[in-house]
Amino acid sequence: MSDYITLMAGTPAGSQLALCLALAAAFFHAIFGALQKGRHDPWLSRGVIDMSYGLIAAPFALFVVPWPEPFMWLIFAGMVIIHVIYKITQGMAYSYGAYTVVYPVVRGLGPLITVFAAGFIFGETFELTQWGGILLLTLAILALAGLNLFRINKINRSELYLALIWAVLAGIMVAVYTTYDAYGIRSTSNPFTFLAWFFFLDGVLIFPWVALLRWRAMENPPDIAPLVARGFFGGIVAFLSFGSVMIATRLDSVGEAAVIRETSPIFAALIGWFFLKETVGPIRIVLIGFIALGAVFVEFGG
Repeated sequence: MSDYITLMAGTPAGSQLALCLALAAAFFHAIFGALQKGRHDPWLSRGVIDMSYGLIAAPFALFVVPWPEPFMWLIFAGMVIIHVIYKITQGMAYSYGAYTVVYPVVRGLGPLITVFAAGFIFGETFELTQWGGILLLTLAILALAGLNLFRINKINRSELYLALIWAVLAGIMVAVYTTYDAYGIRSTSNPFTFLAWFFFLDGVLIFPWVALLRWRAMENPPDIAPLVARGFFGGIVAFLSFGSVMIATRLDSVGEAAVIRETSPIFAALIGWFFLKETVGPIRIVLIGFIALGAVFVEFGG
C-alpha cells in the first residue's frame, strides 16, 4: 500500500485521490469536533479519545509497520509537543465558547495560515483564482461563526472574548501541526509508519493522564462507560479524519489538502440538518455555498 501511495504521489490520479481523501477528512473532522465538545467535559472527551486511538495504534506501530528511521524520533518529539499545545488551545476554546462559534473560527483560520506556511516550507504556489477561493472560503467560515454567535441568546462577554482568543490560537496551531505533520509524513519512506507512531505516541503520552487527573478531581465525575464508548468511536473517527488528510498531503499539495479539509463546517451543518433536525436557514445556506465555491476555486483554479 505504501508503494502504491509513493507511485501515485505527484500524478493526476494522485491529485484526484488526495481530493477525495481531503473531503473524507472534512466529513470525519466535523464528527470529531462534535464528539469532543458534546455533553461531556471536553478535556475528558479528548483524553478518552486519545487513549482509544493510542491503544488501537500500538500493535500496528510495534509489530506491523516498519520501524521509524532514527532521524524520525526527533520529528516525533516535535510532533507530540505541537499537538499538546493545539489540544490545550482547543480545549480552552471549547471550555469557554459554544461549539458552533468556536469550531468555525478554528477551522477558518487554519487553512489560510497553512497555505502561507506550505509556500514557505514546501515551495508551493497558488494562482490568483486559488487565492480568491481561499479568501472566500475563510471569510465564509468566519461569517458562519458570526451568524451562530448572533443567534446565541445569552452571552457572557468575558467568556466570549476568552473563547475567541483561544479559538484564534487553536486556528494557528492547526496550521502549525498540519504543516509540520506533512513534513513528517513526507520524511519517512513508509507513510503508514508515520501514522501508526503518530497515533500511538500522541494517544498514550499526555492527555489520557490529564483527563484521569481531572476526572478524579471532580466532585461528581461522570460514569466511565459512556466516556469509554465515546472515546472508542472518536478514536475510529480520528483515524479516518487525520489519516485521510495526512495521506492527501503525501500525495499532493499540502495547502490544497488543508483548504479542502476545512470544508468541514459544511458537513457539520448538514449533519445538524439531517440528523439533529436543526434549522439551516437561507443565510447559512448561502455561506455554506460560498465555502463550497471557495473550495472549488482552490482545487480547480490552478
